[in-house]
Amino acid sequence: MAAAEEAATPSYEKAREELADVVRRLEAGGLTLEQSIELWERGERLAAVCEEWLQGARVKLAAAMARRSDLSEDEEEGDSPF
Repeated sequence: MAAAEEAATPSYEKAREELADVVRRLEAGGLTLEQSIELWERGERLAAVCEEWLQGARVKLAAAMARRSDLSEDEEEGDSPF
């Protein structure tokens, strides 16, 4: 893979798909030690990319849930006739 391609961060789906392919290739065997190490290192990078995407999604989800909770509390306080 070219350095320019590695520099661009793939989407979560693309990284996950490529990671699954790396795992299949490693599990199939028949590779030299050098090839196996290169694939392992690529897999580690792809796993890190996936984790970054997932962590970003967790942060966005937590923020959305917090906003929703704040809105619900504000509505409950304002809707009471008493």
